[in-house]
Amino acid sequence: QLVYPYDFRLTEKEKTSICYLSFPDSYSGGLGDTQFSFRLRQSGGQRTTHYEDDGEYNREAPLTLQRDSAHYFGYVYFRQVKDSSMKRGYFQKSLVLVSRLPYVNLFQSLLQLIAPEYFDKLEPCLEAVCNEIDQWPPPVPGQTLNLPVMGVVIQVRIPSRVDKPGSSPVKQFNQENLLPAPLVLPSIHELDLFRCFQPVLIHIQMLWELMLLGEPIVVMAPSPTVSSEMVLALTSCLAPLRYCCDYRPYFTIHDSEFKEYTTRTQAPPNIVVGVTNPFFIKTLQHWPHILRVGELRMSGDLPKQVKVKKLAKLKTLDTKPGIYTSYKTFLHKDKTLIKRLLKGIQRKRPSEVQSALLRRHLLELTQSFIIPLEHYIASLMPLQRAITPWKNPPQIRPFRQEDFMKTLEHAGPQLTCVLKGDWLGLYRRFFKSPNFDGWYRQRHKEMTQKLEALHLEAICEANIVAWMKDKSEVEIVDLVLKLREKLVRARCQHLPVKEETLQRVGLYIETIIGSLPEDLQTVLHHH
Repeated sequence: QLVYPYDFRLTEKEKTSICYLSFPDSYSGGLGDTQFSFRLRQSGGQRTTHYEDDGEYNREAPLTLQRDSAHYFGYVYFRQVKDSSMKRGYFQKSLVLVSRLPYVNLFQSLLQLIAPEYFDKLEPCLEAVCNEIDQWPPPVPGQTLNLPVMGVVIQVRIPSRVDKPGSSPVKQFNQENLLPAPLVLPSIHELDLFRCFQPVLIHIQMLWELMLLGEPIVVMAPSPTVSSEMVLALTSCLAPLRYCCDYRPYFTIHDSEFKEYTTRTQAPPNIVVGVTNPFFIKTLQHWPHILRVGELRMSGDLPKQVKVKKLAKLKTLDTKPGIYTSYKTFLHKDKTLIKRLLKGIQRKRPSEVQSALLRRHLLELTQSFIIPLEHYIASLMPLQRAITPWKNPPQIRPFRQEDFMKTLEHAGPQLTCVLKGDWLGLYRRFFKSPNFDGWYRQRHKEMTQKLEALHLEAICEANIVAWMKDKSEVEIVDLVLKLREKLVRARCQHLPVKEETLQRVGLYIETIIGSLPEDLQTVLHHH
């Protein structure tokens, strides 16, 4: 019906998709308000965003919270109430917030404040809210922000890449005697993992492996809320490793990718997709892993845990909850985690404490897996003494899987992880996954930039005048052009170099140009 701000351009295809994704697509008899999320592929080419500082934000934010340039996230607040004046006998409406940022807690909390007012007061309410949001500061990683909206101040900290993994969000918020007292969100994006994973706690190991390997998974849920929370919980369980595959927290049969995902002529894509329409049981039954969950109910004891079943048992009509797969885990189950969670349930520990336990366990698992890879890739970096000022920096040595495997005997995950199992087999499978590819590219890029920075520093330390003594004009001009190019690249790519180093290189260039004949000086100054 309407889009705010007015000047925000969406393609027709995107509008249609957003409409379908904003409503439950299977019959929901439930009345009242529900909230869920979706993720949508941008269509129709790159658009310039309002954010010129994207690069800066993405460099400082954790990889898992970067702005996504190819997808939008949709955060939905849906209301369904009986209303005899409506043709269908119901009032059904959704308010949707669209963003490139995966701040699920912030945006869902924001909708809880705005939506009830909006359904009551309509457009003027949105206009007022948008004016307030326009005044918000940009998200700067590492900063705590106070965000005023509708008489409330939401307080959140934007996580930063330099935060220690697993450290709890900073508690000492700057209260500054804010009145009214702010609504403090402990995290901008972390879900209540314990609640989301309730029916599958005993299979957390298997789900972690499937996510690590980027396997195609369907989550079949009774509602978009359960489906989107489960998919987002799954994609978050590899942190701090970035999940590099596609994921759809909620997906409907009207989606433009429907044909692509349901075709049987090729293997299912590397994606986690959340669905609620029973029709998908038939169209996606050739997928290798299907997780069927029921309504989430928080109760005093361990909820009924789903069983692992053969895919052939997938009934089209009455599908019982379960994990339908023939996957055999590489690692053995961790009994201690389940025991600790059970003890927590008996002692009525709050859900956030249980979630912290679970998140800690997943973090330690991921770190045990990734640390040997980090050690090995660091060993591929050339030695510092091999970096000399007047030669191009040496290359990073290639990643050889077999060499890496040899390092595992004395420095493998067994050093930090008690879990036994076929770690080697797990690494071999991981090398074929998009997650390995994404991790390797990111590391390689960082190392290349580090080399470039070290090279600039070596140039700074060098005695340029001595070098120039026996050089021809051609060689000297060549050096000027190369140094200039290096300087431009260092600034464009924001290389990790001290500002004074860059300034010294700039001075060097001026010094060298000054020593050349005047006609060459003029040419170089204009160049």
